[in-house]
Amino acid sequence: MSTLDNLQEADGTMEEKNNPSPIMDENTTSNQPEVEQTPAPKTDSSEPTEPSDETQNDAHQEADESATESNNGGVDYETMDLEALVLAFEQIIKGDDLYTIRPKVNQIKKVFNSKFTSQLNAAKTIFLEGGGNSIDFSFNSPYKKKFNALSKQYREKNEAFEKNKSQTMKQNLESRLEIIEQIKGLIDVNQDSNVTYNNFKNLQERWRNLGKVPLKEANSVWNNYRHHVGKFYDFLHLNRDLRDRDYQYNLEQKQKLIRSAEALAKEENLGRAFRELQALHKIWKEELGPVARAHRDSLWEQFSAATKVINDKRQQFNAQIEQELLSNHETKERIIAKINTIAQGQYNQHSDWQKVSKKVEQLREEFFKIGGVPKKMRSKSWTDFKSALRTFTKQKNTYYKSLKKNQSENLKKKKELVEIAEHNKNSDDFETTAVLMKDIQNQWKTIGHIPRKESSALWKQFRGACNHFFDRYYEHVNAGTEEENQALKDKEVLLESLKGVVLEDNQEANINRIKEFSTQWSSIGNVPKSKRQIDTEFYNTLTKLYGDAGMSKEAIESLKYTSKLLKLAKDPRHLNKEISFVRKKIDDIASEINQLENNLQFFSNVKDDNPMVLEVHKNIEAHKMQLNQWNKKLSSIKKIMD
Repeated sequence: MSTLDNLQEADGTMEEKNNPSPIMDENTTSNQPEVEQTPAPKTDSSEPTEPSDETQNDAHQEADESATESNNGGVDYETMDLEALVLAFEQIIKGDDLYTIRPKVNQIKKVFNSKFTSQLNAAKTIFLEGGGNSIDFSFNSPYKKKFNALSKQYREKNEAFEKNKSQTMKQNLESRLEIIEQIKGLIDVNQDSNVTYNNFKNLQERWRNLGKVPLKEANSVWNNYRHHVGKFYDFLHLNRDLRDRDYQYNLEQKQKLIRSAEALAKEENLGRAFRELQALHKIWKEELGPVARAHRDSLWEQFSAATKVINDKRQQFNAQIEQELLSNHETKERIIAKINTIAQGQYNQHSDWQKVSKKVEQLREEFFKIGGVPKKMRSKSWTDFKSALRTFTKQKNTYYKSLKKNQSENLKKKKELVEIAEHNKNSDDFETTAVLMKDIQNQWKTIGHIPRKESSALWKQFRGACNHFFDRYYEHVNAGTEEENQALKDKEVLLESLKGVVLEDNQEANINRIKEFSTQWSSIGNVPKSKRQIDTEFYNTLTKLYGDAGMSKEAIESLKYTSKLLKLAKDPRHLNKEISFVRKKIDDIASEINQLENNLQFFSNVKDDNPMVLEVHKNIEAHKMQLNQWNKKLSSIKKIMD
């Protein structure tokens, strides 16, 4: 057989005309497996070639995106609040495999932005309904700031990854060009054909193991490689033994590929099955050579049959996805129609605008919760949605702008309050005027907005008059009454006596003696507000003496709190206020414990020695200790009341 005939059999020139091509993914190429979306040159090959740049329909793309984004390791990000999403984001980007974490990051970003937008819109709605102007609205969230920082960190990490990927592709190109040069060097080498053939196979293996090259170089380097491989076969004149050995190896490998393809037909994850099928096709036509003519047709028929099963499932799945996308589009169109209907309505009351605003917000949230729509309809659907919202917002703003005429009346009312404040700021009837000043301050809060150019100066004048009076009022109060000043003198004498106490060897006698000082102190009464630091000095001295007398720290704190309660018990209002404070503390701490325990549920798949999990457990224990202390205080209050 001539050299030309050998090459035709080896590369399968005749058969590629008769065998149909399987449907391949748009990212797979027939001429360059390492580069995505590369047009295939016409080359001779032992098997039929696939279309190299076939574009899948939008349903394919959106189905793959949906399947990828839902692969979150069993974590439902929709149920998380902003804080939990930030924690999850921070944990995920610690991973190095960007291909694995990218779908999770995209899902977290989508959920976080949706929830944050809902919170922002809710806050803005409340602000506007309270009479605020949209230009004055501001909304800050510590979670948003942290989330933005993490997003920047992820973006920088991704950019570094892409830069490294580009450098690797350049290195791969250089390595491939070097292999081509070495294949060229095998020709006309005066050595044993077995050695030459083995060197050639080693170079082929190195070629297969190399990764992608830059897209613009893909066609050129691949055509160059195929050209010199063909020349090598022309040169080598493979003898029958070597050819049969090569045929047998290729036969065994292709039989393995057929078994793998048949197994993929049972895979439930169609996206994964299709991607792996593409890899099998690439190996079949790019990494394996021909087989004996007797096996070629049967092998390809078996491989094509397994491929057809997966392709048929894929097409059925895509049709289902396309139907779902159309259904989503219809649902979104109905929502847009409802918003347009609301926008065309007439509403003359603030309460009416509140109701329809909530309804539009609900429709808006429903719109975003619905999945994707066909790509050809996506732009128009989004434009119509924004237009409907814009029309409603314009109508609403027109209504609230009309309310600005009320600002002149509000301005008049606030000027009247300023006059009252200025007139009474130097009054000596402190108790009566204090009530008046507090009353006009409350009235000020109930009056709506006034023109911005008047607001700052008027508020400054009003606040200045009120502050002037209350500075005088507190100066008067801090000076103290005659009784309070006498109590101060008595407490100063008692404090000096306490400082001079010398403890005896009898612990019980020492403690009883110190308690007598505490009892006397409580009986003296209040001192002027400006001198109340003497109470702190007394109790600090008392605490030190108790400690010197051998009393435990816990017992000292209990006595101090009991002494405080006895003092508060003289005025039921103060005691009730203390009860409310203690109970609120207990409720707040219990709520914190409950929240921390709920947070642990988000780490159900995390090891117990994870630093974040350990930190949460530590916080729970600390809160439980605080809860126990406040419960003891509540028990002490109940004893006093009994």
